[in-house]
Amino acid sequence: MAVRALGPALLDVVQAVSAALTEADHGLLVACSGGPDSLALAAGAREVTRRTGRPLAAVIVDHGLQAGSAAVAAGVVDQLTRYGLQPVEIVAVEVDHDSGDGPEAAARSARYAALHAAADRLGATTILLGHTRDDQAETVLLGLARGSGTRSLAGMATRSGRLLRPLLDLPRTTTERACVEAGLTPWQDPHNADPAYTRVRVRERVLPLLESELGPGVAAALARTARLARTDADLLDRLADQAAAGCRTGDGLDCAATLAQPTALRTRILRRWLLERGAAEVSAAQLGEVERLLTAWHGQAGVDLPALTVTRRDGRLITCGRLGDRG
Repeated sequence: MAVRALGPALLDVVQAVSAALTEADHGLLVACSGGPDSLALAAGAREVTRRTGRPLAAVIVDHGLQAGSAAVAAGVVDQLTRYGLQPVEIVAVEVDHDSGDGPEAAARSARYAALHAAADRLGATTILLGHTRDDQAETVLLGLARGSGTRSLAGMATRSGRLLRPLLDLPRTTTERACVEAGLTPWQDPHNADPAYTRVRVRERVLPLLESELGPGVAAALARTARLARTDADLLDRLADQAAAGCRTGDGLDCAATLAQPTALRTRILRRWLLERGAAEVSAAQLGEVERLLTAWHGQAGVDLPALTVTRRDGRLITCGRLGDRG
């Protein structure tokens, strides 16, 4: 099929995929749920690889969270195979409901683990994900609501390791039209309409209200904000990495050297150090408490975080087992 025969929306998808790829992306794996975004991505990737000769495979991850999920996955396999993708696999995963991270995070962890394993097995260098501009806008709003700082406002990266999101500059309406033009029938996940999920409420209520009150283009503006924030956050992370070398002392941090850093670098140095020392997650409030061991030191006790305690001793910040866990 020649590019000129494609409909305008599918052509937009094809051009977005083509523009995102580099010579290093010589084996592609599409993660396809069967929704409009990932179906359109699969069709666009197929058109690109038809011209470039790159190997292309697709994987449908069946989380088993809904009745009939196996039948939905089989239907996606049928559509993608008829469109020309090969191989197309279904991978069933078990979601850890006791992880403590919530159902969405647990399902995401299981899904990404399955995708990376499939990419290894199939020899794919790059995993294509179907996140759109609308997904990016939702992510930025959620980060803003959490007050998580520049990195959270930066949203999703176009490229992160072997993950590639080619459609971040395209609206969801384009992927929906692309499916129509390609003759593909998307599956509508009922979870995507369930207001019990925060992201669904942002999608169905918050963004439409913002568009109504502030005018059209809010999603595009939020996605643009993410790009700008990511550029700033990337630079600050690099500067913090360079500065951290002068702050490290064994497994700890030198208090004077860390305090001497600008706040934007100091907080990044602290956060990364805490994560390396075993803190599973560090909230802004927890990070502030740790930072006060430097900025407002008056002999206070250590700061308890999940899995560890941070204390100040002999001019250094060090970690140990949580004080509250001791007998």
